[in-house]
Amino acid sequence: MKFPSPITLEEVAGFIDASFWGPPSFPVSGINEIHMVSTGDITFVDHPKYYSKALASKASVIIINQKVECPEGKALLFHDDPFAAYTSLVRRFRPFEISHSAISATAIIGEGTVIQPGAFVGNHVQIGKNCIIHANVSINDYTLIGDNVVIHANSVLGADAYYFQRKPEGYRKLESCGRVVIHDNVEIGALCSIDRGVSGDTTIGKGTKFDNHVQVGHDTQIGANCLIGAHTAIAGVTRIEDDVIIWAKVAVNKDLVIGKGAIILATSAIDKSLPGGITYFGSPAIEARQKWKELVMLRKLPGLYNKL
Repeated sequence: MKFPSPITLEEVAGFIDASFWGPPSFPVSGINEIHMVSTGDITFVDHPKYYSKALASKASVIIINQKVECPEGKALLFHDDPFAAYTSLVRRFRPFEISHSAISATAIIGEGTVIQPGAFVGNHVQIGKNCIIHANVSINDYTLIGDNVVIHANSVLGADAYYFQRKPEGYRKLESCGRVVIHDNVEIGALCSIDRGVSGDTTIGKGTKFDNHVQVGHDTQIGANCLIGAHTAIAGVTRIEDDVIIWAKVAVNKDLVIGKGAIILATSAIDKSLPGGITYFGSPAIEARQKWKELVMLRKLPGLYNKL
């Protein structure tokens, strides 16, 4: 997430009650998680295991809970609880906004777009031309939708990321400030849910089609011209490249890549990145012909046992 205008390191330190290392006027332009950062961003780290990754990232400012040497060209903010400090910045720069109407006055709706009764369009949403938004769809704040998009009844775009930190006293939520971005000619089936990014974008590429009951986790990127079958669950921070076909009831784990043109057969489960151009099946999924051979051998085992 980018700030409306750049602020200084000293200003950020004041917002979160932190000490800092770096020029007071050091410019800060946004806030992002470690896997989404770019130059000018703030990120946070609160475990020694990830210190090196955070300090070597593209982030310009790191909120950290230990005094360490500052990398050249960066700045540090020292805080006992980086998670809480980061969350407080999210709440400051992208607070929850109450909606006073079914279609926000700040929403931008393109020519020829139809919004059916009962649909909700939140604050700062942009919807392109010639779209159809069916009844009882919820399009939450800052969602961006292209042209010729169809969203069927009761789908939800832009719900918060499912992201919690476990503590002895319970779970703490990492507040979401990202967006959902839907490109042109996408069709979303009924009762689908696409979570917004924690700090970046959850993206659905041009021409992709969803069946009903599809779940897409935060910061996931789905490419162009993909087909996603009913009851598929895709975890966060996953990248699905162009022309992938995923049939019904597939489970896709987080932080992996499914290559261009891959086909995932129904009821499979994906636990690691998969090269493109191959058909997969099983739980965990492997190349389909190999999996079918394994199943044939398994079916023969009772007969072999009886012969012993």
